[in-house]
Amino acid sequence: MKRLHVHVSVENLSQSIGFYSALFAARPNVVKPDYAKWLLDDPRVNFAISMRGNRPGLDHLGIHAESVDELQEVDGRLKQAGGAVLEVGATTCCYATSEKSWIEDPTGISWETFQTTGESTLYGDSSKANSGEARIAHSTSCCTPAAAHVLEKAPL
Repeated sequence: MKRLHVHVSVENLSQSIGFYSALFAARPNVVKPDYAKWLLDDPRVNFAISMRGNRPGLDHLGIHAESVDELQEVDGRLKQAGGAVLEVGATTCCYATSEKSWIEDPTGISWETFQTTGESTLYGDSSKANSGEARIAHSTSCCTPAAAHVLEKAPL
């Protein structure tokens, strides 16, 4: 079953962990010096906060697939949604390894589709993202599409 993913950039991680822990009535599943993540079942969401964004606020949204089949299904929907689909493929991001793709909605909000394949001791591998051909320059975080290969531009 898929989860909605929400990533928010924060200025004070400790204060934000306290706020969201009270709001969700749960402690985060992952806590790092610059990042925290809750995997909640009610509501079913992968909610992450970090001090890695350009400015505080919504960083990006996504759909977290739990299987290869779910990821392929959601990636197919990206191609139907219209706009350039940026496929990163295998990457390290947010202290996890994953397969992911990106698209921007008509208002410019970044959406990712991904399947987590493991854990990592590093926040991310920006070297792979920075080698891409297309650049979306609003962020340098590994968890936003700062750069990736455009695989397909879907019809509108």
